Amino acid sequence: MTVLESSDFQLTGNQRLSRTASYDADGRADILSNRAFEVARSEITSWTGYQETPLRGLPGLARALGIGQLHYKDEGGRFGIGSFKALGGAYAVFRLLQKEIEGATGKHVHAAEILSGACKDITSRLTVTCATDGNHGRSVAWGAQMFGCRCVIYVHAGVSDGRCKAIAQYGAEVRRVPGNYDDAVRQADQDAKKSGWFVVSDTSYEGYVSVPRDVMQGYSIMVDEALRQLPAPPTHVFVQGGVGGLAASVCAHLWQRYGDRRPVYVVVEPEKADCLYRSAVAGKPVVVHGSLDTIMAGLACGEVSLIAWKILQPGTDAFMTVTDEAAAEMMRILADGRYGDAPIVSGESAVAGLVGLALAATDREAQAKLGLGPDSVALVFGTEGATDQDVYRQIVGRSAEQVCAAA
Repeated sequence: MTVLESSDFQLTGNQRLSRTASYDADGRADILSNRAFEVARSEITSWTGYQETPLRGLPGLARALGIGQLHYKDEGGRFGIGSFKALGGAYAVFRLLQKEIEGATGKHVHAAEILSGACKDITSRLTVTCATDGNHGRSVAWGAQMFGCRCVIYVHAGVSDGRCKAIAQYGAEVRRVPGNYDDAVRQADQDAKKSGWFVVSDTSYEGYVSVPRDVMQGYSIMVDEALRQLPAPPTHVFVQGGVGGLAASVCAHLWQRYGDRRPVYVVVEPEKADCLYRSAVAGKPVVVHGSLDTIMAGLACGEVSLIAWKILQPGTDAFMTVTDEAAAEMMRILADGRYGDAPIVSGESAVAGLVGLALAATDREAQAKLGLGPDSVALVFGTEGATDQDVYRQIVGRSAEQVCAAA
């Protein structure tokens, strides 16, 4: 059965997959670990407004795809920020401030103490910064406002005004720079060095790994929730790419939880921003240049996070690319509640993994390569809601509020 009319995709198996390798080997446990996860979970679940996001079943779409079950982790309501990024950027801001306070006072503090204002004489003198496609910067700005420090966010030419306003509402200064996401990353890094600011980036590069590691560890809260909400372990997990931070966080959590019995794991990217796919083909990190002009704005990244790649290269079964047209079509399918499922508001970047699943499940060669069939239990992560209302309305044809009213 044809589900998506926009059926173009690329799929490559990972020749460097190592399913029998121990997760703890080759320094992976120094990047993400169960111990660090427990620390993150203890802190994040104590924040005001924390609650598990829903895991939504899509039985109608599952039947249309010829698989047994399909589960969609809906992050649209996370902390009122609208995306899973609330778990990463804000947590990294907290961890950074925690370390600075400990260095200045010799005292180890928890989030509750910083939130009380007891450390404001230190936090108020600090500035955090990052580059963003939208959601990460919003999370960093929210974290800075919550924990009491200054924030400057850099956005590139392709970030919409709506996403800039969403960041600024948390008191951050927003600076637009020419070029693409990776150009904004470099500008933020340069200005931070000149001004004595702290970069809170979701991507790692040479000499910069500690903060991205905290960002990725924050994301693992979402993965743990989903696995506990599922009635049985998934057989297949499809996750969107970007710089690889989210994908590595999910991969690491699955690997640590299930070992060599972990689900088939597929990373999906826009065809216009496919640095992970190209890196998989090349066997090493590859930089994608150009505007990276995709509607999946949160995935418009051309350079792989180095620490993410240390997990993804041996841990991912396959890499895919999909089109903007397919992403837009999937947003409308979810909003319409097609196939009898309850309507879901999903942002442009939220659907990439689901698009990859839909295309693979309805292609005979891909089905065979990935082992997709009537007994498959698929998990995807709907990583954002309508984080830009105008863009959502243009794609879907009606507002997120109208979709919710029909649900």
